[in-house]
Amino acid sequence: MITGEIKNKIDQIWTSIWAGGLTNPLTVIEQLTYLMFIRSLDVKEQENEKAEFLLHVKRDRIFPQSSIGQSMRWSKFKNKDANDIFMIISRYVFPAIKNMKHGRLPDFDRNGNLIELPDESGAEKAETSSFAKHMADATFMIPTALVLQKIITGLDDLYTHDIADLDMQGDVYEYMLGKLQTAGQNGQFRTPKHIRDMMVELVAPTPQDTICDPACGTAGFLVSAVEYVRRNYESKMSKADWDAFKTTMFSGFDTDPTMLRISAMNLMLHSITQPDISYKDSISKQNQISDAYTVCLANPPFKGTVDAESINDDLKSVVNTKKTELLFLALFLRMLKKGGRCACIVPDGVLFGSSKAHKSIRKELVENHQLRAVISMPSGVFKPYAGVSTAVLVFTKTGAGGTDKVWFYDMKADGFSLDDKRNAIDDNDILDIIGRFHHLENEGERKRTEQSFFVPKEEIVGNDYDLSINKYKEIEYVPVEYPPTSEIMAKLHELEAEIAKNLAELDNMLKKENEF
Repeated sequence: MITGEIKNKIDQIWTSIWAGGLTNPLTVIEQLTYLMFIRSLDVKEQENEKAEFLLHVKRDRIFPQSSIGQSMRWSKFKNKDANDIFMIISRYVFPAIKNMKHGRLPDFDRNGNLIELPDESGAEKAETSSFAKHMADATFMIPTALVLQKIITGLDDLYTHDIADLDMQGDVYEYMLGKLQTAGQNGQFRTPKHIRDMMVELVAPTPQDTICDPACGTAGFLVSAVEYVRRNYESKMSKADWDAFKTTMFSGFDTDPTMLRISAMNLMLHSITQPDISYKDSISKQNQISDAYTVCLANPPFKGTVDAESINDDLKSVVNTKKTELLFLALFLRMLKKGGRCACIVPDGVLFGSSKAHKSIRKELVENHQLRAVISMPSGVFKPYAGVSTAVLVFTKTGAGGTDKVWFYDMKADGFSLDDKRNAIDDNDILDIIGRFHHLENEGERKRTEQSFFVPKEEIVGNDYDLSINKYKEIEYVPVEYPPTSEIMAKLHELEAEIAKNLAELDNMLKKENEF
């Protein structure tokens, strides 16, 4: 956990950027991401130099050995004059990382012209390439030398005194991402960490899983899965497990290049050096992935324009629609291996929509796979930037049915107020949800008036596969007994007399005051 002091330091860096004219939180995050990456390259280079000195083993270098190449290192320029720092980063460092290949930065000639690195066929990709491959269209936007110097000084102080280990670096980045308060034009927005963590707990990934978020945004779900696996299996993982953990275990797709860069950095700061973070329109014909993953975690976009011609035919055969929230459900089923499990967020309309497409995807989940749980969440979960009512669906891909009954839970509180302020409160159902879900054998006797209960498949089928909790929840009405009319009238006469008495006293007070 990061302390208030660290948060204050981050806020000061943020304020410096805002004062310089960059007020879009996403742009601020993006620019900070570049600088954090630049620093991480120098840290890696120092590790290479130390290994060479101690082990006498030659290591590939990231930075060119020329004077310009060495000047691009964070440790070399961080204490220079503000104008020198700005010149080095804007003229050399930024163009270099945009043209990085195989973990190496290109050099510059005496005139400051970039020297292109040759393509190395079959060369092994370095650890930094996952982020570097998304840098081609990046833009350096820090406006002035003084603002840049303040940011670098602030970041260096944080790294030197507060966030030396990777866990803390990840927490700091998560705090920065928490400042993203706007939804994108396609309806994507950042899922609160405690909701992501709850969903990961429900699917309980292991080191043997392959995990994908096909609408990854800032890679929050993947980071929550990383933290869960480390927390529960770190001491039990083999070398092969760790190799997979750092490379092939986590995949994420998005159509926003900025989000891809942020995702790659977020995972890098959580020790995932080579995730598959790719530019991909997941529901289009571009994405042909099927039967590939054992876990899907996602909060897919709920709106936006989709070109009907571009939608993958495999998805349209399951649910013929242009609604992204329905298409993504079909996508999860296609991308999962048999036995794979999914926890995803859907808008309430998915649960009770009456269109043919809505009914067909619900029928697909109930009849051909195992729908395990529907967790209804309060509408304030995504405030302040969205007030939409949502639910979490948990299901397993079987291809052969398996839904005998569905567990419903009515979440009333998530540990935060449900207004725009989202202040921490004591009421929180999340631990109860996790505990009950993993002990469903104890849920069979619960009544429909309780917060959670089972609904048999036959009843769901009979209701056109309606999955809204209000369809099945029973409200217990307690009759209110009122006193006799004569008693109520007597009380009213008493109040009337008392009001008249008080008015008379007030009138006398005013008369006496006027006499003076």
